[in-house]
Amino acid sequence: MKKIFLLLLIVAIAACKQKTETPKTDKELDELFALMQGSFNSEAQAKADSTYYNISLHMYPIWEDKGNYLYVEQALNSMQNKPYRQRIYEVTRDTDSTFKSAIYTLKTDSLWIGKWKTPKVFDSITPQDIALKQGCEVILKRLGNKHFKGSTIFKSCESSLRGASFATSKVEITSERVLSWDRGFDSLGNHVWGATKGAYVFDKLK
Repeated sequence: MKKIFLLLLIVAIAACKQKTETPKTDKELDELFALMQGSFNSEAQAKADSTYYNISLHMYPIWEDKGNYLYVEQALNSMQNKPYRQRIYEVTRDTDSTFKSAIYTLKTDSLWIGKWKTPKVFDSITPQDIALKQGCEVILKRLGNKHFKGSTIFKSCESSLRGASFATSKVEITSERVLSWDRGFDSLGNHVWGATKGAYVFDKLK
């Protein structure tokens, strides 16, 4: 009887311990999410090569109690009140060795221009109010300390911009910059939009 009692006690203590243990944090995911946050621009690249524009890129966390979400806004640096791209990214672990940055669109983009400065305003909507761009997620791998690199799956991201059939994105992220190469291709695989020489280099400002 004593043996049975002791066994039951051990099981009860173990169950109690499992309940009280805090969930393990994903340090690599947290590292990636932190690296993606901030304000960036491609001013240095544009000064060195006139085929590149000086573009501003702002990425700031929203819905911090709901996961790893970023509001993302891109514009010509001289026309930041008229962004050409507004998105929400959701950053998650995909597999043991990869991470995923899913892309969402917003309803009525104009309502959110410049709201990277006051991200709490996004509390007026929820993740259910945004639309996933199917097949456009970027799959990233960690190459080393504060260094991630990845791309979309080839031909998975549909696009009709400027006669394109699909778009591709290649991304590299470090503590100092974000490199992003977005391109569109027609159904025959001909390049129809996006930089031709290589990625835009966005240096971190803050």
